[in-house]
Amino acid sequence: MQNRDIGYEILEGLTEIENFKKGKLKLRTTELSEPSEPRIIREKLNLSQSAFAGLLGVSTRTLQDWEQGRRCPQGPAIALLRIAEQHPNVFVELS
Repeated sequence: MQNRDIGYEILEGLTEIENFKKGKLKLRTTELSEPSEPRIIREKLNLSQSAFAGLLGVSTRTLQDWEQGRRCPQGPAIALLRIAEQHPNVFVELS
C-alpha cells in the first residue's frame, strides 16, 4: 500500500483552484451520455423484466413504466442503466 501525503494533496488542490481563478488553468470536465432505453439494455442482457428490475433495485412496475414511456429513470437509476449498458459483464455476473 502506498503512503499518501494528504497535506500535500490538499495544498496542491488549493493551488489548482487559485490557478483556475486566475485563468491559468482549465478544469477537466467529462460529458456523460444518456443511456439507451431500458428495454434495449434489458434485452441485450437477455433478462426478464422482473430480473432486470431486481438488479436495478426498482419494482417491475417501475421498469414497465420506463419501458412504456410513462415515466423516465431519474438520478441513481440513470447511473445504473449506464453501467448496465457500458459494462454488461457486471450485471451478467450478478444475475
